[in-house]
Amino acid sequence: MKFTYYGHATFSIDVQGKKILFDPFFTGNPSAVGINPDDIKADFIFVSHGHGDHVSDLVSIAKRTGAQCICPPEIANWLHNQGVENALPMNHGGYINFPFGKARGVNAIHSSGLPDGSYGGNPMGFVFSTPEGDFYYAGDTALTMDMQLIPLWANLSFSIMPMGGHFTMDVADAIHASDFVKCPKVIGIHYDTFGYIKIDKEAAAKSFADAGKTLLLPAVGETIEF
Repeated sequence: MKFTYYGHATFSIDVQGKKILFDPFFTGNPSAVGINPDDIKADFIFVSHGHGDHVSDLVSIAKRTGAQCICPPEIANWLHNQGVENALPMNHGGYINFPFGKARGVNAIHSSGLPDGSYGGNPMGFVFSTPEGDFYYAGDTALTMDMQLIPLWANLSFSIMPMGGHFTMDVADAIHASDFVKCPKVIGIHYDTFGYIKIDKEAAAKSFADAGKTLLLPAVGETIEF
């Protein structure tokens, strides 16, 4: 399994020969300098919520690649109105089977509005179970007790969590979240892109290490193998 980071909350995971793209935000993303969205490949696109910093390139990449878009029903309807036909609505609930394994939508505490001002539905995180390992993408979220349910469904190899604060969890909350999901290996995202969410990366890594955990903060374009 391979994780590739594209800045902010955009990344892809290669698993079982499939490329899964998450929350595609390249256009207008100051941390994605040098990355051409037309070069991005995807078989599936998972969308956690409708904010512009998560969907700016969703329509163009979905149309170009034909990738199946998995997202809240309100975003699926919005995609249909944009001419994207291959959208699968998902809400909080049980697992859905895919060629790479299975995935389920879980609670995320946030807001969600689409670029045209319409309602983006309930924001979500996602839990994945695959033959190559299980992982959790928290989406944009505050710390929530619901995270304690996740070990009932998956034995996580790693988790992907926002930690820029202001709009989502900060570093301290992400450490608590890693306890809740029983996963000491965390990839940090959703930080440093804008002034509101700047973090001290060295201090963040030390805080995780002091708690007996591992924080990975990949560079834009970097790939990590698990």
